[in-house]
Amino acid sequence: MVRRYFKLLLVQLRASLATSMHYRADFVIDGLISLWWMAWTLVPLVLVYRWRSQIAGWSFYQALVVMAWFTLLRGLLEGAINPALQAIVEHIRTGTLDFVLLKPADAQFLVSTAKFAPWKALDIVTALVILSVALVRLGHVPSPGQVAVAGVLLLASALVLYSIWILVVCAAFWVVRLDNLNYLFSSIFDAARWPITVFRGGWRILFTFIIPLGVMTTYPAMALLGTLDPWTALASVVGAVLLASVSRFTWLRAMGRYTSASS
Repeated sequence: MVRRYFKLLLVQLRASLATSMHYRADFVIDGLISLWWMAWTLVPLVLVYRWRSQIAGWSFYQALVVMAWFTLLRGLLEGAINPALQAIVEHIRTGTLDFVLLKPADAQFLVSTAKFAPWKALDIVTALVILSVALVRLGHVPSPGQVAVAGVLLLASALVLYSIWILVVCAAFWVVRLDNLNYLFSSIFDAARWPITVFRGGWRILFTFIIPLGVMTTYPAMALLGTLDPWTALASVVGAVLLASVSRFTWLRAMGRYTSASS
């Protein structure tokens, strides 16, 4: 079963790449725009740390590690999650979701892998460059254990990001337009570029437990730097699995509400 879905994923990836390469000028332009946004993302961090050596206990290069995780996840969001899950909204509006449901595979998997933006892979490369520069300037070489924990938290972060987006998309089964929700979530996610300890009071609670930005970027960075408590890491993984379960349950309920275009 796993092998079958892996092969299906590769087919979807090849189809997205082939579609993107049909318009090579657009492919190159989109890649250049991605590089521009990567450079622009660093501007607020550079400006803030120009006047202060530390913010909420984080030095510039420590915060740069968080920025690297943010860049990596944003590449995942805009390259693998957004393109496919935004398209499902149109499927629901027009009734063409019927064609997905008729295929002999899980509908959530099919809609989640229907479309990719290949040029966003540049974000991942950029994130690795930023991370390497930050660790070199810090003089810190992560141990194998730290790398392993950071890798597990990266998977948990991707799962949290995907689960939240599934929950947002499921709202399309009840409401007509989701544009405002999409923009709102994207705007909130931009706050993940900052360490979670920068926020105070209600904002800290919001970005830790309700919209877990800390789980997405700060905790993996802390794991790589060797400053994350093991229980916090475990709680993050458990929370990611629970959120994924909630999103799966919500998806199944939403599918039960869907009215076929042929009915």
